[in-house]
Formats: sequence, C-alpha cells, structure tokens
Amino acid sequence: MKKRKLIILTITIIAAALLLEGFILKYVNDKNSDRTSKVLLDRVITVLDKNDKSEEALIKSLKDDYIVRAKAVSYIIDAKPEVEYDVDELQKIAALISVDEIHLFDTKGYIYSGSVPKYFGYSFDSGEQMAYFKPMLKDKKLTMCQDVTPNTSEAKEMMYAITWNKAGNKMIQVGIEPKRLLNEAKQNEVSNVVADMPVYKGMEILVADADTKSVAGATDSSKIGQEIDSIDMRNYRCVEKQDGAYIVAVMVEDSYYLQGSLFAILIVGIYLTLASCCMVYMLSKVMKEKYEKEKFRYTSNTDELT
Repeated sequence: MKKRKLIILTITIIAAALLLEGFILKYVNDKNSDRTSKVLLDRVITVLDKNDKSEEALIKSLKDDYIVRAKAVSYIIDAKPEVEYDVDELQKIAALISVDEIHLFDTKGYIYSGSVPKYFGYSFDSGEQMAYFKPMLKDKKLTMCQDVTPNTSEAKEMMYAITWNKAGNKMIQVGIEPKRLLNEAKQNEVSNVVADMPVYKGMEILVADADTKSVAGATDSSKIGQEIDSIDMRNYRCVEKQDGAYIVAVMVEDSYYLQGSLFAILIVGIYLTLASCCMVYMLSKVMKEKYEKEKFRYTSNTDELT
C-alpha cells in the first residue's frame, strides 16, 4: 500500500514539474519571439530608410550634374551660333556631352530646334510633364531639373534639365535616360529589399504602403499586392510598426518554438522518470531492509510457542 502511494506521489511530482517547465518555456519563448521580432523590425526599417536616403542623394547628384551639362550645351551654342539649327551638329554635341536629347526653346516656351526633330513644335502647354518648366518663362535666372518622368511624346522615362542662355533669348534643355538611377531604384525596390532579408523558418516580414495598406514587399512573395489588414494572422505572433510611408510587420508562427519546447520537455520527462525510478527503488530497498531488521528483532525477543 505504501509502495503504491509512493508511486502515485512520484507521478504527481513529475507531472507538476513538466507542467511548470512547459509554462516556463512558453514564457521564455514568448519573450524571445518578441525580442527577435523587434530586432528584425528595426533592421527592416533601418534598411528601408537607408535606401530612401541613398536614392534621394543619387537623384540630387544627378540633377546637379544634368544642369551643368545643360549649361555646357548653352555655352557651346553661344560660342558656335551656326549649330543652332543644325540637327546633325546638335546630335554630335549631345554625344559629346553624354546626353540623349537637346531641345532649344524660344522665349514663349516652344521647341524650335534640337537634336530630335520630331519634337519640334512642342511647348510647355503640350502636357503635364512639359508644363513643369513653365516657371522658366517668368525668371531668366532660373535653372530646373525634373525628376524621372514619362515624357510627353512617348511616355519614355527621362530626366530633363533646362537653363537660359547668357543672352536670355532662348532656353537649352537636355534630356537623359537615367539608366543608372532606374537600375539603382529597381535594386532598392521594397520587394527586393524585403526578399533579401534573412529570416528563420516560421518567420515572415511584410512591408505595406501606409496610405493604401497594400503589401509592397514580403518574404513570402505570394502576399505582395494583398491588403495587410486582410492577411490571416491568427496562427502568428505579430509585431507591427508604422515608419513614415511604410507599415512594417514581423510575424512569427505560434509553432516556431513548439518543436524545441516539446523536445526539452521530453528530455526532462525522461530524466525525472529515471530519477524517480531510482529513488523508488532505493526507498523500497531501504524500507525492505528496515522491515527485515524489525522482523529479526521481533523474532529474537519473542517465543513462538508462547
């Protein structure tokens, strides 16, 4: 009877110990999950901010460079007036200055000459892209450079820089297809940045536009284009943060630490079971020896016949 009680008590202690271990592991795993998610979250935000700043710096440097090229073309045309209406010569100058297009505007904002004859006759009123340069008509000291924009004629991605000549009787515009910038921008796209982020199995990163809530980048490419609010996160622990134009979310599956926890509980369970078996065996042996001694003492002091 005592042995049975001892076994029941041992089983109860083992079960309580394993249950306590499970709660401790869950608490530790939840803390680790939150900490890992926040580290990843901060890292993604840092990379996105760095990419935005590098792209802004690149655009600024290119704009400064293109304005200098526009001024160089203006200087050449002022020095050689005979090339003003010579398309072939203007094309040679464009190649020399490393630009794709040269356009000459009159004081009313109409293209009257340049290296691309099919654009002759276009003006600042021909489209939204060209209307960007209308302030030039009011200030002859102004120089301007446009961001990468589809041009009015062909919707081709271009950057245009414009300046007045020294005499103030014409404007010189250069157009460049910014391959370097476009390649850099493509590499810095949110989808590419997030896809290259290292994550463990069971973890996901989502980056959505703060205005549209549309997912622009994700470690799981199938989620790109979905609304972040429509994504099922019931089986995930999620840490989310908005930073400027982005909403960044790091998701960790609930089962992320489950396998390791079960393995740890199994190891401890086996250890406790073996330890308990040894203890029960030792206690039963001690009790048996005690019983034998008491029995021997009893028989040595007692006459069986009386």
